[in-house]
Amino acid sequence: MEGGYPVVGKIACLGAKNFVIKAMVAALLGDTPTTLTNAPAIGDVDITAELLTSIGAKVERVDSQQLVIDASSMDTSTVPTPHSGSNRVPILLLSALLHRFTTVSVPVVGGCKIGARAVDFHLQAIRRFGGVVDETSEGYVARRVKSLKGTHIDLPYPSVGATETCLYLGVLAEGRTVITNAAIEPEVMELIMMLRSMGAIIFTSSGRDIRIEGVKQLKGTHIQALGDRIEAASWASLACASNGDVTVSGIRPDTLGNFLSYFQEIGGGIELMGAESIRFFRARDLRPAIIETDVYPGFSTDWQQPFAILLTQADGISIIHETVFENRFGYLKALDALGARTQLTSHCLGGIPCRFRDKNYEHSAIIIGPTPFTATSEPITIPDLRAGLAYVIAAAIARGTSIITGVDFLERGYGNIVPRLASMNLKIERIAGSSL
Repeated sequence: MEGGYPVVGKIACLGAKNFVIKAMVAALLGDTPTTLTNAPAIGDVDITAELLTSIGAKVERVDSQQLVIDASSMDTSTVPTPHSGSNRVPILLLSALLHRFTTVSVPVVGGCKIGARAVDFHLQAIRRFGGVVDETSEGYVARRVKSLKGTHIDLPYPSVGATETCLYLGVLAEGRTVITNAAIEPEVMELIMMLRSMGAIIFTSSGRDIRIEGVKQLKGTHIQALGDRIEAASWASLACASNGDVTVSGIRPDTLGNFLSYFQEIGGGIELMGAESIRFFRARDLRPAIIETDVYPGFSTDWQQPFAILLTQADGISIIHETVFENRFGYLKALDALGARTQLTSHCLGGIPCRFRDKNYEHSAIIIGPTPFTATSEPITIPDLRAGLAYVIAAAIARGTSIITGVDFLERGYGNIVPRLASMNLKIERIAGSSL
């Protein structure tokens, strides 16, 4: 990438990865096929499709944006380790498949190395519904003697994945299930809408309580995935950090929530261009901010990496307090090499109650700006998915030519990334022989 100039143009968001792969699992609960539209051709979707086909389900990609999933042909409940990579889907399959099979086994889960991401909540939920779970060196085995029974689950933390596990378990369990302290992220609410369209009876409240009345069977459905709010925030940060002007389509503004408020507070500008289109630009000189990540409707942990790039261009001292994952600032070293001035601390630099207080995790970052970026001769290696796009933004504002490696992480969540960025005025090209 050759950077150091304002990025201008238009870009469309893909379907939300964090919804589509969970919807693919939900499709296994239906007795008839499910069609997912706006389903992006990205690595995580491919991995999930491989997992589903490995147990006999049929996954057909009709075109670049549409998937048809038919679970009627499933013939095994032993999920192998996928060949094309790993993600968090196996732990969700453990609960979804337990309605169809008396014994289910899945491999150890993977994903980005950004924290422990323990599966304890998932396993405890299965046990509360009447299942038995054993942990082995190769993965997890769940069993049931009878049908699963509805229960009351009080989640210790509003985990997205654990909430999804409870939804999969509750919709076909006998009787009533109540989930308290549930996650309410837009992708979770979209999953609830999908399950309702399949015949599930799910009630939500004004707080974090979800009530499910179990039904005997679900049917397939047809649903369009919402736009990826994490991707949209990344393009917004790219526009503002480079002092450019980018119009992002395919995103519902309401799913961006507090991001838009913080974006405008530091000096970003927005203009609604339609029901699912937003123009992002820099409205004034950038000011520093104190950001604390939190579960929805708070500032998403997946927004903090691209937003950190933006804060390096703000005039003053900014702070990011990460309260969701304990190990998510590894990407800052590469930014410092480009010219950023950052410092990590294990202290909680914020007011939100934090699970990592006094545990020696470097989960708060101090960012001093503004600092111009200059490309280095050393390649930038991507450590995880969200940091990957943050590095793209950093390379876009750094004067000179940057080389980015390790982009297998990036393409797990951002499909067709080079031509999509090149459709704006970004000078980016794929290097022959690389995974980019």
